[in-house]
Amino acid sequence: MRHRQVPRTEWQPRPLHLQAGAGEWPHAADLYVGRQVAAVRLQSDVTQAELARAVGISPQQLQKYENGKNRISASMLFEIATCLGVPVGRLFQGLPGNATQKGEVASLPVDERITFLASSEGRRLIEGVMRLHPRTRRRVSALIAALG
Repeated sequence: MRHRQVPRTEWQPRPLHLQAGAGEWPHAADLYVGRQVAAVRLQSDVTQAELARAVGISPQQLQKYENGKNRISASMLFEIATCLGVPVGRLFQGLPGNATQKGEVASLPVDERITFLASSEGRRLIEGVMRLHPRTRRRVSALIAALG
């Protein structure tokens, strides 16, 4: 049996690894908004599990939102902002290209320390340090301060 050659003019599905969106980096706005969610959540002293439960998603999904791997829908942004007690616009404040209106006061930029703590690397570091004996923890803290 001979297979016919399909000319390039006919439509063929592209392999997943070549389709738009597959393997691409997250959009800068998705990363920024996700980091804002994490920062506000940390400032509000709310865990990922608590916020995820409150908005009806898994903690893994919330983590993907915070890391910018998954985009957050408008309705989910509304739910998250409502649960954290902030206006939705707070999650976009400081986003490049998102200029404030005339007379509106710009908010302070998000503290880089909070952004680091919201990252997986920051969480692993804090969890590891918290498992240390308090005396060892103080010594590690002093070492880090000396290195910085």
